[in-house]
Amino acid sequence: MPSLKDLKIRIDSVKSTRKITKAMQMVAAAKLRKAQEAAERGRPYAEKMRSIVSNLASSVKNIAEDNKFLGDSHDSNKYLLIVATAERGLCGGFNSSIVKLAKSRIGELASQNKDIKILTIGKKGREQLNREFESLFIGHVDLSNEKNITIDTARKISTDIISRFEEGEFEVAEIFYNKFASVISQIPSSYKLLPVAFNEKEADPTNVSFNFEPDEDEILKEIIPKSIATSIFSVLQENAASEQGSRMAAMDNATRNAGEMIDKLTIDFNRSRQAAITNELIEIISGAEAL
Repeated sequence: MPSLKDLKIRIDSVKSTRKITKAMQMVAAAKLRKAQEAAERGRPYAEKMRSIVSNLASSVKNIAEDNKFLGDSHDSNKYLLIVATAERGLCGGFNSSIVKLAKSRIGELASQNKDIKILTIGKKGREQLNREFESLFIGHVDLSNEKNITIDTARKISTDIISRFEEGEFEVAEIFYNKFASVISQIPSSYKLLPVAFNEKEADPTNVSFNFEPDEDEILKEIIPKSIATSIFSVLQENAASEQGSRMAAMDNATRNAGEMIDKLTIDFNRSRQAAITNELIEIISGAEAL
């Protein structure tokens, strides 16, 4: 059984840990509101942007079919999986849930003998995937020095992805992230970033009554890179909100567990102290009787 001194040291240690987890919970709660508002504001814009590109491509499908950024991916063989996670841990299952979804997709594509490449955004995803899939990595985006994620950050990432796509390094790009639902719910999600699929509902040319200036192909060349950058920016915002929500919940649980551990250790400490006092009294009484 631990000594009184050992129990006292453990109690003080757990109390210090509880202070840290409580502070981290409060910081995450403060950051969450701003991150949540940004994610919720950006989500409709990104979805509408993707819809516009898809509908525009479908409206001029005879022209768009020659655009390598558009089309289906049924016969594609080269895949780029973009795994977006956090730079830090201590946020519950936030990072591992994204990596788990990515691993599932890697296994699915591997079973079809597809050529797979991985690009990671955030250190934690790279650390977890590097153990099994180091040979598949083609790049990494470090956001540790980015205090606030901006559209310029997303543009740099999208420019690199588009450049690799144009050079033929891959034919399909899929991105993995956590979609923010609530403080206690973040949904591991993914969608195809490239190529942009046609919206078959808008493909009937009889439904189109628009004249484009400049021509449709020029518009698509201009709007597609912006759409990709917007989608990546939305993903980073969703991740930022999900990370803070997950960290807040994780630190709340850690604080509660620390409190329960302190109560248990305090009970053990009191029992040990009472036992020590009882033993001392017995020794005193025994010594008095011996005299």
